[in-house]
Amino acid sequence: MKKATILLLAFSAGFSIMCFQLLGGRMLAPYFGSSVYVWGSIITVFMLALSIGYLSGGKFSLYKPNLIRYGGIFVSAALTLLPTIFFSESIFEFVFQRIEDPRYGSLVASTLIFLVPSIIMGMIAPYSVRILTVSADSSGHTAGFLYFVSTMGSAIGTILTSFYLVLWLEVNQILWLTFSTLFIAGCLAWIVSSIDKNAAQPSVA
Repeated sequence: MKKATILLLAFSAGFSIMCFQLLGGRMLAPYFGSSVYVWGSIITVFMLALSIGYLSGGKFSLYKPNLIRYGGIFVSAALTLLPTIFFSESIFEFVFQRIEDPRYGSLVASTLIFLVPSIIMGMIAPYSVRILTVSADSSGHTAGFLYFVSTMGSAIGTILTSFYLVLWLEVNQILWLTFSTLFIAGCLAWIVSSIDKNAAQPSVA
């Protein structure tokens, strides 16, 4: 059950990251357009954030990795989306009025809105590998399979968001969907952790 939960959560994280990234272009377009400069800014910020997240998640996984902390990463990622939902338009307007060049304006705006949530979402992948790895001999296989699952989530998140969600829902509604996905995933990790602890108690006794 624990392994299946982690794989499901890794899939959800991949889905959420790409959903969030694709929304970035739509959110910035009314202020800075949708040129290659804007997309270059978005991709740069996300790649930088994910690289920091991978490093941070790897270091965090060294200290007693467990499902409680794993779930905490998901819930933290969800909570950092709230400023995006409530304040992104005000922040974009603030930056737009002060930086006329769309290249640097979109880069600054992307950094302010997308950097922190993406860093925390980036922490999920290395932590997933650590919590599932049972031996050094199987670490390569575990990492490969987890990244396969996560990337499949990213692919499905990309196609679903770009083909359907942006047509059916408003941007804030999709952000709330992403928030809910991450928050529920974190709660699921906590529930499974509680079940595992309760199941282990009789054997300890």
